[in-house]
Amino acid sequence: MENPSLGLLLHDASRLIRRRFEARSGEYGLTSAQWRMLLLVCKSEGGAQQSRFAELLDIEPISASRLIDRMEAQGWVNRAPDPNDRRVRRVLPTEKALAAFAHVKTHADAVYAEALNGLSEAQRAELIAALRMIAANLSKAEEPGQKELS
Repeated sequence: MENPSLGLLLHDASRLIRRRFEARSGEYGLTSAQWRMLLLVCKSEGGAQQSRFAELLDIEPISASRLIDRMEAQGWVNRAPDPNDRRVRRVLPTEKALAAFAHVKTHADAVYAEALNGLSEAQRAELIAALRMIAANLSKAEEPGQKELS
């Protein structure tokens, strides 16, 4: 393909990064969806409601609930009552999750270094800035009251 579309390039890069990461961190037996959830849970100070994780992962709340159920059964996360609202349960990482997160971060860093191999520091900075701009542009289009660009 001479001039692949932006969407195809972004999709392929994301897929290849995810595949490489899963190959390096397969010892933990987590799916890519579980890794994404684990990342969010470990980075959330004090945990968060599962509805928030569904929003961040762009999945339905029932899918997030099932994902969290499986991860809880495997000892990766715990649900705990919210100190401010007894009706709400927060999802928190276990010690097992925090230890794995710290270890696997080195795998992720290696995959990113491999993906960015051959790019200068300036090119890396430009790439990050461009991706942030793309995300910001598309986020604006999703805001209520905004018309989608055609």
